[in-house]
Amino acid sequence: MQRQGSVKSLDPVELGAWRGFLRVHADLVRRLDAELENEHGLSLSSYEVLLHLYEAPGRRLRMNELADSVLLTVSGITRVVDRLAREGFVSRERCETDRRGLNAVLTDAGAEKFLAARCTHLRGIRDGFVGRLDREEQRTLARIWETLLPGASE
Repeated sequence: MQRQGSVKSLDPVELGAWRGFLRVHADLVRRLDAELENEHGLSLSSYEVLLHLYEAPGRRLRMNELADSVLLTVSGITRVVDRLAREGFVSRERCETDRRGLNAVLTDAGAEKFLAARCTHLRGIRDGFVGRLDREEQRTLARIWETLLPGASE
């Protein structure tokens, strides 16, 4: 067991890399969320749910798979899906293979909402992130993400 005093502090380069990552991520997420809310009345989490359902086979996913896809807890995904269901963008159906499980299913209105919001979201990503980097910087970041978490950039 290490004593508290034996932990090596981050040097200025390490600290700058870490703090920069956190600040850029937080700023970009705030801006993307605000744009989606202002233009479409959707939170970024709601948009992510619609995106994953839109891309899923049959436009349906089990709730736990959906939670893993959008990096939310099961209780967090339940709240988002509840809101989207009240708005008519998602419905819930019992899973055919496991009657205890629930699927979130994208409705036609949800697909329309997603497609309308997608342009705003993609514009925000380009304006706030990838458009500020040249192609080689994008490739470098993709390699870094893969080093840190294999499959992260897929």
